[in-house]
Amino acid sequence: MPRVFVSDFIPGDILEPLSAAASVEVWDGGGHVPAATLVEMLAGCSGWLSMLSDTIDAKLLDQVPDLDVISQMSVGVDNIDVAACREHGVAVGHTPDVLTETTADTAFALMAAAVRRLPEGEAIVRAGAWEPWDPWHFLSGDLHGSTLGIVGMGRIGQAIARRARGFAMPVLYTSRTSRQVPDAMRVGLDELLRRSDVVVVAAPLNAETRGMIGRSQLASMKETAFLVNIARGQLVDTAALVEALREGRIGGAALDVTDPEPLPPDHPLLDFSNCLVVPHIGSATVPARRSMARLAVANLVAFFRGEPMPAWLPGSAPHGTGADPASDLPTGSR
Repeated sequence: MPRVFVSDFIPGDILEPLSAAASVEVWDGGGHVPAATLVEMLAGCSGWLSMLSDTIDAKLLDQVPDLDVISQMSVGVDNIDVAACREHGVAVGHTPDVLTETTADTAFALMAAAVRRLPEGEAIVRAGAWEPWDPWHFLSGDLHGSTLGIVGMGRIGQAIARRARGFAMPVLYTSRTSRQVPDAMRVGLDELLRRSDVVVVAAPLNAETRGMIGRSQLASMKETAFLVNIARGQLVDTAALVEALREGRIGGAALDVTDPEPLPPDHPLLDFSNCLVVPHIGSATVPARRSMARLAVANLVAFFRGEPMPAWLPGSAPHGTGADPASDLPTGSR
């Protein structure tokens, strides 16, 4: 039977189909697999169920020549050198679709929390500073009717746009390709930033998009606008964001992802009451995680049966069909 290494815990009932098709070893050392240990664990393995925390590059692949297939339990693959996988003959699968709606829910939760200043209000209550009702005390903006700008109109961006219709929010978006999104207008990034009351970053991380929201982009935003990032921390220039918050050049931010990540407890982003930071929980629900695990397992089972992987990654070693567009490899999923 082929040997498969699994980088983190997967519920037994979900792992069962893979255990029937391969000899499976699951990492039980706690935390992330150390790089040196990872090479040892992958020795002789033809399959690997990887996590976003694993770094997969040419150096690693050189050391594990028996590896034929990787199935990663995330939609984003910025930790994988896909070209190196192709050169080493390694097929790659991932887990799109199954976390789309959950991550879009998270985007709206962050938007509402930031615009209505919910974390600040909760902090007032806990500090014992809740004063009698005053009609002009602790005012915020409205989410409904405000203009939403979506940077990256892949699957998750489109799911966010669908939700925006229920809030009567005009939607602007920027994307490499035009999308058929009802009631949404495609514009350039500069126009989107100038006109939007809330900007949601939902783009894939690659060489072109890294640092795409920097000092000049933040300066283009309204002073009352909020920046929400549910994609990857490296899409936003952290130092520029700190500067914009410190100088009051934007209304605030809500971040599911950061750079660096995890964010140190003494990081300056945490000094601002109008900057909400949560620990990369975009798809962190029980149903979404189980669906992701099932799809990651299904990719490997299909590969070993000689069948097309349900979610094969274009650009990796050719294997089967069912490829999904590279433009739809966005958002936070760990």
